[in-house]
Amino acid sequence: MNENTSKQILNERYEVVSELGRQTGRRTLLATDLQTQQQVVVKVLYLGQDFDWQDLKLFQRESETLKTLEHSQIPRYLDYFEFETSDDKGFGLVQTYVGAKSLEEQLQAGRRFSESEIKELAISLLEILNYLHQRQPAIIHRDIKPSNILLSNRSGNSVGEVYLVDFGSVQNIAAQEGGTITVVGTYGYMPPEQFGGRTKPASDLYSLGATLIYVMTGLHPTELPQQDLRIKFPQAGYISRKFADWLEWMTEPSLEQRFTSAQIALDAIENPPQRRQIIQELNPALSKPQGSSINLIKTSDRLEIILPPTGFGIGLIVLISCLTPFAIGITFLSQGLDSLNRALATNTLASGFFWLLQGSAIALILFLVLAAIFKRAHLQLNDGYLTVIHHLLGFKWSQKIIKMNQVIHVKMISDKYNTGVKENLFMYHGNRVVFNFDEYCNLNTLEREWLKNEIRDWLNKMRHSLNND
Repeated sequence: MNENTSKQILNERYEVVSELGRQTGRRTLLATDLQTQQQVVVKVLYLGQDFDWQDLKLFQRESETLKTLEHSQIPRYLDYFEFETSDDKGFGLVQTYVGAKSLEEQLQAGRRFSESEIKELAISLLEILNYLHQRQPAIIHRDIKPSNILLSNRSGNSVGEVYLVDFGSVQNIAAQEGGTITVVGTYGYMPPEQFGGRTKPASDLYSLGATLIYVMTGLHPTELPQQDLRIKFPQAGYISRKFADWLEWMTEPSLEQRFTSAQIALDAIENPPQRRQIIQELNPALSKPQGSSINLIKTSDRLEIILPPTGFGIGLIVLISCLTPFAIGITFLSQGLDSLNRALATNTLASGFFWLLQGSAIALILFLVLAAIFKRAHLQLNDGYLTVIHHLLGFKWSQKIIKMNQVIHVKMISDKYNTGVKENLFMYHGNRVVFNFDEYCNLNTLEREWLKNEIRDWLNKMRHSLNND
């Protein structure tokens, strides 16, 4: 590897001006494009003694990803090439150059940010993440940190123009689901799930939250204490309680309690849910919520959950409203249509069809009303199957859903941030929903949380017992 890269010409086109950064087997160079006379960034991966095929995979993924992106705050792909000299050989990725200092450099130089500036920085980066995460498939940066954020043209109280750079750790959801696990990122900014190699769009939110905490406190996240994996940061005197709550939501170690998307984080930044109140409500507790009509029986080898009737939801009311005209009868509705009445009177087959339609509508409405008032769903979980038994006015019928050894996990979707998302409680086999509780009963948030914890507790104990056997 040639240590003196200045004035070196790569790919007979890019004249190296200076070195911007280096890692083992890699360099980031500032160069002049001899064809356009524009300054560009050339990232070089050398095929030396330290070469790792996984590095090449990430390098090529960065190139392919940048090709698909068109965003004013993300470097633009320009070129990709292979090179070989008397000293080195490897690959080069060329992208546009942003003449700006990193957030890390500015903090090290003593720059400080007000709450409004930190929020402005957060909003700019969340808008970039929203663009990335809404791609199909979603693109996850996986290495958001102060050194990968550039700031330029600061004026007055404005934080300036914000850029997100270094897509060397990028991953899309499709590659993640179909490939091997790769753990990349920077310690202190990585959420817990990233250490397992399985990242989600919300993983970038954690990294951004940890970055903003560093901006606020001047301390690297690893220098701050932790409690239950939560970063415990001192609230600076100029930072409001609301914004501190928002940062806690961003860096929540649990994916289920963290903001789930950049858009939700954007919507909540000015008025986030009160942290202490929500955490208290969502603390796992195996106690039945007060006033709940759900009955639960749990032993070491079985779990039974009896759900009350669904009642009259909006969907059911709409369905009954659509059926009502048929139940009243076409003949009644068409009293003013003499031609239709004469046709029904003379055509026995047509008349019989409409009577059948009317009778079916009446029967269906009657069943829906009785089911809403009286039908109960009885879930039975044991080491064999998950079975649902339906009870209605003395009648019952059962349905085997799935073998219990195929029930992998239980997931709750809750609208903690008041965004209008539909709340649900699901049981999964892999990525497939095998049971949706809210199809059988109208649950509230506390009931979902209680059932989720009861089922997880029973599943864990059952699996532990089977393993011991």
